[in-house]
Amino acid sequence: MNKKLLFSALLLCTSASIFAQDKKIIDNIVKEVNENSQLEKLAHELLDVVGPRLVGSPQMKQANDWAVKKYTGWGISAKNEKWGEWAGWERGITHIDLISPRVRTLEGTQLAWSPSTNGKAINAEAIILPEITDSVAFQKWLPNVKGKIVLISMNQLSGRPEKNWEEFATKDLFEKFKKEKADAAKAWTASIAKTGLTAKTLPIAIENAGAVAVVINNWSQGFGVDKIFGANTKKVPTLDLSVEDYGLVYRLALNGDKPKLRIEADAKKLGVVPTFNTIAEIKGTQKPNEYVMLSAHFDSWDGASGATDNGSGTILMMEAMRILKKIYPNPKRTILVGHWGSEEQGLNGSRAFVEDHPEIVNNLQALFNQDNGTGRVVNIGGQGFAKSKDYITRWLAAVPDTIKNQIKTNFPGSPGAGGSDFASFVAAGALGYSLSSTSWDYGTYTWHTNRDSYDKLVFDEIRSNVILAAIMVYMACEDPEKTSTEKATDLPVNERTGKPATWPVQTKSNRKGGL
Repeated sequence: MNKKLLFSALLLCTSASIFAQDKKIIDNIVKEVNENSQLEKLAHELLDVVGPRLVGSPQMKQANDWAVKKYTGWGISAKNEKWGEWAGWERGITHIDLISPRVRTLEGTQLAWSPSTNGKAINAEAIILPEITDSVAFQKWLPNVKGKIVLISMNQLSGRPEKNWEEFATKDLFEKFKKEKADAAKAWTASIAKTGLTAKTLPIAIENAGAVAVVINNWSQGFGVDKIFGANTKKVPTLDLSVEDYGLVYRLALNGDKPKLRIEADAKKLGVVPTFNTIAEIKGTQKPNEYVMLSAHFDSWDGASGATDNGSGTILMMEAMRILKKIYPNPKRTILVGHWGSEEQGLNGSRAFVEDHPEIVNNLQALFNQDNGTGRVVNIGGQGFAKSKDYITRWLAAVPDTIKNQIKTNFPGSPGAGGSDFASFVAAGALGYSLSSTSWDYGTYTWHTNRDSYDKLVFDEIRSNVILAAIMVYMACEDPEKTSTEKATDLPVNERTGKPATWPVQTKSNRKGGL
């Protein structure tokens, strides 16, 4: 046999051997996911026991410590890495009652970082904003808030989602409702603008004028759901009431029935506290200074337990790491996972990591991030990198057909400027990919809402994502090629501007927030 034929035969044998190794590891990953899943246990410990993970809260630090302990128990090196400081705050019990003209316990909660009622109950009349004609008229009305609970949100025309109207109303009635709803929202926005204030400064003006509490309704356009964000008041509590109960109190005030509320809202200000990312590592054996990363933000808003935003992404990445350590304990490249803090306030934890670890960012083979709910992954884009198609397509080829055939790819795609932590890496020129999931009504029912709880998780979908993530990491680790960070010159047109997309500018993290 001549040398050329011998070399070809050796290549074929080597390729066959690699393929057999790949198949064995991939089969074992799938088997472990299907027969020994730890997802339900992880979800219970994180979501039911620890609960929500607001930046600066004791529960966030409790979650960091819990994750380190879980990784250590699996034989994976892990640590909490300080990236900044935040205003510490701990939620207590919220209780809101209508006590006149009738008695009813109301559904509501105080907003994050809201001042408390200091162990006492507020008993006061609730009033609403009048229709404002100009800022002078508003200033003349403002003294009326002294000693009162003030409702400052628009009262919704209906607590039924538009989907419900569309399904059951006649076409004409549905169109009538949509117009009335749009007109009401426009009129309310115009009235607020005439105060000379904004949504952020209006509550401050009202508390400074002597109000004892501010009440809002931040309805999420679905049955039973509100968005729960942070308070703007500094001295008196801000609370969100459900659309149904807000409407009740609003109508009573509008019609001169002088509703009285009793409010207890406990909370503790904890001063300035350190904030952390949790980082875990499986060290590479052949190219330890090249990295493949899993990524998911760890923090949440705290209206519920942060299950789909982003408990689902968190347990997905933890389970993938557990399985990789068991099935593929000696990877060629180093495998890292980042559980980021303060994503909700502007990707702060991941931006800090990118700033602090150029040695990792500059040698990143790929990063896979998941952060839009419990659903199966259905989209992966190239994030504007010229050669993403070569790598993603090759790695996806190893994924079982039942999973990969549901995924649409888009190359070169547009570079993500925000939205989740992969964008922190993309802005720095590193290959950060978003594993984008199908909706399960995420935007309406669970994203930042009071209903984002354990029961909303669809574990079979998350298991599918674990298989995908673990195989993509394995393939990226084993790939003989170092990936290219060359940027595409033919980025897609931005639909909003009508111009070609541009590369996002790297933004500095806020390392001292909420103060």
